[in-house]
Formats: sequence, structure tokens, C-alpha cells
Amino acid sequence: MIKLFTAAKAFIKFNGKILILKESSKYKDGTNFGKFDVVGGRLKPGEKVLDSLIREIKEETNLDVKIGKPFHVGEWFPKVNEEEWHVVGIFFECEANSDDVKISEDHESYEWINPKEYNKYNIIDNLKTAFEAYLEISKLLW
Repeated sequence: MIKLFTAAKAFIKFNGKILILKESSKYKDGTNFGKFDVVGGRLKPGEKVLDSLIREIKEETNLDVKIGKPFHVGEWFPKVNEEEWHVVGIFFECEANSDDVKISEDHESYEWINPKEYNKYNIIDNLKTAFEAYLEISKLLW
């Protein structure tokens, strides 16, 4: 049986750069060790999407951000501890008020990157379409 989850993900922007985090071996699911992801995670049962996003941002970075509009919906199908998952992720553009990141133990490092150069980083597979969508939306706004 496949487990269904909803996730809220943040493209946190500061000075034109996007924050990515490298997953640590200490992360409990451990499916993306050594790869980069954006901030965010699964909603808890009964939790509102924006409340989940604010919680995840605080837990993973300790940043204060302004949450913008969603710009992409993606889905992925990881296998976690022998379970098959279906995750539907909603990606939001967010604006940080500083670049003073304090990562959680689930992550070993972070980078502020030019979003046009995302393919130079070892990012998780489901982020490729999100970055492409972000760049397309950004072109319309510039």
C-alpha cells in the first residue's frame, strides 16, 4: 500500500540567491543523504500548509521569511524504509530578511545559489522541475 503525504517547500530568496540545504546522514528518513534540497517537509495531520511551511523554515534554518505565492506543484514517489510513498509538494517563493542560516542536525551544510545554476549542484531529482518552474515564473516577473 502506498502512503500519501503533502509537503510544503520553500524557495527562500535573499539578494537574488536561493537557499539549498545538504541532507545529513542523521536525517531520519535518510533517502537523500548528501544531496541538496530546499527547505520544507511533510505536513502533520491537521496542520495547515502555511503553518507547516513556517514551522519547517524555523526548524531547518531559523530564518524569518515572508511567504509568497505558490509557483509549482510537484510529486515524487520515494521508497522509505521499505514503504512506498507518494508525496505531493507545493512550492512557495519566500523572501528572507537575512542570510544568517542556522541549520538543523538533519542538514550538514547550506548554499545560497544563483537559481540559474541549480544544475551545478547535486540536488534531489524532484527539484529539477521546481527550479525550471521558478525560472520560468521569474522571467515573467522581470
